[in-house]
Amino acid sequence: MLMPLTRRRWLSLAPVWVAAGAGAQAFDHAYPQWDTLLGKHVRWLPDHKQSRVAYAGLLADRVALKGVLEGFSALTPAGFAGFSRSQQMAFLINAYNAFTIELVLTEYPKLKSIKDVVFVGSPWKKSFYKLLGEQRNLDWIEHEQLRPRYNDPRIHTAIVCASIGCPALKPEPYTAERLDEQLEDGMRRFLGDRTRNRAGAGQLEVSSIFKWFREDFEKGHQGFRKLEDVFARYAAQLSDEPAVQEHLKARKLTPEFLDYDWSLNDAAR
Repeated sequence: MLMPLTRRRWLSLAPVWVAAGAGAQAFDHAYPQWDTLLGKHVRWLPDHKQSRVAYAGLLADRVALKGVLEGFSALTPAGFAGFSRSQQMAFLINAYNAFTIELVLTEYPKLKSIKDVVFVGSPWKKSFYKLLGEQRNLDWIEHEQLRPRYNDPRIHTAIVCASIGCPALKPEPYTAERLDEQLEDGMRRFLGDRTRNRAGAGQLEVSSIFKWFREDFEKGHQGFRKLEDVFARYAAQLSDEPAVQEHLKARKLTPEFLDYDWSLNDAAR
């Protein structure tokens, strides 16, 4: 059963974007409306490594979601340019996740995977919303903004694809003040999920995310120059065995990539 909204969350349904004169806008970087919806409809599984989304509940709250999406769409390019780097990243991550949910809801409940949204082609190339003054698709946020402009591979555990195989959607928005903490938490939870990433005696099995975006993880962020550097840093998440952790830290284990589960991360299933 979904927990009832607290008084704080009910009050946070107030408008996020308000006119501030001469066409300028005041932007609430705490994302209160988005926070309300995530807190109401996203739940951690018992291991707190994966989450599930109550799409049926979000469908019932579609008006509130539309308000969130309209708020994202209302931001002008000039307004975005005035954000700090962390504010820009948080905005793009939150927008990606919110519009991904909206994309799922366009076909829910009949779809079993986000890939069922379109008959031909990729759902991530479907232009269905407006952002920063133009019609956009999800790939635009990921491949034309977040990846090339900010050089932080941890975004791959923050933007989610509405699938069992993807990292967890957090029951909270990303914010500039906590962005580094939230991105690091996402990496630790994802690499600590033994259903998707694990190491044992002589074996390292990881998510295909590390295959698809290998180049991002090898561009030098946090000193990562090769994929094995990533697994060395998160050795404690990948295994509880000290000997295996030492092998990971010594870069002695070559990763094998697991099949990706594209099933919808639906709490109802």
